[in-house]
Amino acid sequence: MQKEILLNNNITIPCIGNGPMIPEYNTNKFLKSNTPVAKLTKRAYNKFYGRHKVEANYIDAVAHSFQAGFKLLDYSSSYGDGSLIGKAIKKSHIERKDLFLTTRISNKAQREKTVRECLMEQLKGMGTDYVDLLMFHWPVTGYHLDTWQQMIKLYKEGYCRALGVANCHQHHLEEIFKTSDIIPAINQIEIHPLFTQKALIAYCQEHNIQVEAYTAIARMDDRLVRLPLLKEIARKYNKTIVQIVLRWHIQNGVIPVVRSLNKGRQIENISIFDFVLTDQEMAAIDSVNINSRLRYDPDNCDFSIL
Repeated sequence: MQKEILLNNNITIPCIGNGPMIPEYNTNKFLKSNTPVAKLTKRAYNKFYGRHKVEANYIDAVAHSFQAGFKLLDYSSSYGDGSLIGKAIKKSHIERKDLFLTTRISNKAQREKTVRECLMEQLKGMGTDYVDLLMFHWPVTGYHLDTWQQMIKLYKEGYCRALGVANCHQHHLEEIFKTSDIIPAINQIEIHPLFTQKALIAYCQEHNIQVEAYTAIARMDDRLVRLPLLKEIARKYNKTIVQIVLRWHIQNGVIPVVRSLNKGRQIENISIFDFVLTDQEMAAIDSVNINSRLRYDPDNCDFSIL
């Protein structure tokens, strides 16, 4: 199986991605009464020690993901400081041209109509003059169509190699089709065996829109990871349940995005190209679907908190 997929504007994208968010950090466990650190206020420690440690670990983990084989980085302006990505790229010693960098326009930038500023800030932080894929994070009601027009301008100016969207239902895509002759190259939506979204995937494929999956392993939901079916398939191939699910995505023509900062799991997540699920196994995993959405429904959510 090819590890790259051709998009509708004739550029290629890796068939699996990593998109780790910057974790929150907690200083309470470090502030013990019998240490000099206790003399610092929590705020001061948080500023000068806690953040530094978390950010250093994040840079190291993202750099390791590149070295482990992940070439697609899924990022967003809402995830935090983009300069950490730039530092991770430098630490990895991977050439920029060998990476596929994605970032997204935040809901806040959509509402404030600062789409260009949002991207420029991310480019500066990442230490690059373009991203491979620019998306909007959510189809914010009343704003996403204008956002798409601003993204097209940035695309035509060369600041991104492809345009995509996220969390779009069919009607969102139809609205975009009516306002632009540029069709999104990507639609990133929630997909996992508990929520397969077959109809939306088929619609995207019909219109030559590549689908990416977030929450790709269903947040390790017990209803998934405890299934005897997946345990049996995992034993057959000497793989983990996560590897089986990721392989299921790829064989369905969907690009899974995982979000791991754990180096061991990064290697595990990328080690899915040495086996192939049978048609019967694919169908069995498809049948697990219970239409259980674990994240927000773009038709029924408060965009102001996303």
